[in-house]
Amino acid sequence: MRKVSICLLNIFTACQCMLVTSCMKWDYGEEEEFTIPPHGLFITNEGNYQYGNATLSYYDPSTNTVENELFFRANGYRLGDVAQSMTIHDGKGWIVVDNSHVIFAVDTRTLKETGRIEDFTAARYIHFISDTKAYVTQLWDNRIFIIDPTTYSITGYITVPGMEAGNGSTEQMVQYGKYIYCTCWSYQNSVIKIDTETDRVVDRLTVGIQPSSIAIDRNDKLWVLTDGGYDGSPYGYEAPTICRIDAETFAIEKRYTMRLGESPSELQLNGDRDKLLWINGGIWCMEINADALPAAPLIEERSTIYYGLTVNPDNGEIYVADAIDYQQRGIIYRYTPAGSLIDQFYVGINPGAFCWN
Repeated sequence: MRKVSICLLNIFTACQCMLVTSCMKWDYGEEEEFTIPPHGLFITNEGNYQYGNATLSYYDPSTNTVENELFFRANGYRLGDVAQSMTIHDGKGWIVVDNSHVIFAVDTRTLKETGRIEDFTAARYIHFISDTKAYVTQLWDNRIFIIDPTTYSITGYITVPGMEAGNGSTEQMVQYGKYIYCTCWSYQNSVIKIDTETDRVVDRLTVGIQPSSIAIDRNDKLWVLTDGGYDGSPYGYEAPTICRIDAETFAIEKRYTMRLGESPSELQLNGDRDKLLWINGGIWCMEINADALPAAPLIEERSTIYYGLTVNPDNGEIYVADAIDYQQRGIIYRYTPAGSLIDQFYVGINPGAFCWN
């Protein structure tokens, strides 16, 4: 659900109807007591759309060990339908489950639920402004929800001007000073600028069709990846791009254009925030001061469906999620910063997002 536009979901749904979900290891009602080691990596596994089989995994790089089905094992009930993303704030992990319209808060050591917020449209990402305020982006909605994490409640909304309610889309967020910059993805073409003191959209910048990922580098430059849509899209179809935007002036400084038909996703920065990485068949890497896109990927495509990407902020190691066929358990590949394989391990179905603990 994460990487495709709305009208492509039916294709995946039809394929996923063939999945057999009766081979889960853990029975309903069983709860475990355990403690998650620090300095590891959470993986949110989407599961299959409308199957309610999303899961949470955890990998400890110091021991090369992985634990799967953690939310279910800790709480005795399912995580829900399509685990979209996870963010850690103030000792709690906030797991966004978009098609279940819920965000779970869990203790990051025990994975026990501490609270939940419900009644979202289709939540995508959460960004904390303070201990008492966070923004939650949405699919199929022209509003960003405002929540109070201390009371687990929705306290307000930010309506995006010029965006229709039924097909609106807000996606990833980064912060610079008091402003939040947010990509407007499915059937959209802009990055919006939000004043966190007034909770209002104060500016908009057109960057290209379907801007999905956003990151901010060490020089306070915003980097935005557009996927260009798809052939036959009613919203349009164009070559994907990566744009560099000055956060202070909110103006595009440089645009890197890919070939029409390519499908880039998951723009990331390394820990020093001086290198960009993204998925486009293989895994590509570029210095933030490069004049042109690289000629070859850092990690070659290997008959896989690369679906998620993260970089260890401490040592630059690269983690790549492979969805395989969108139906069976996925694999995570761990690479050195130079692209040599270190480890690989199985997680849940459709591993799509990561969260460093």
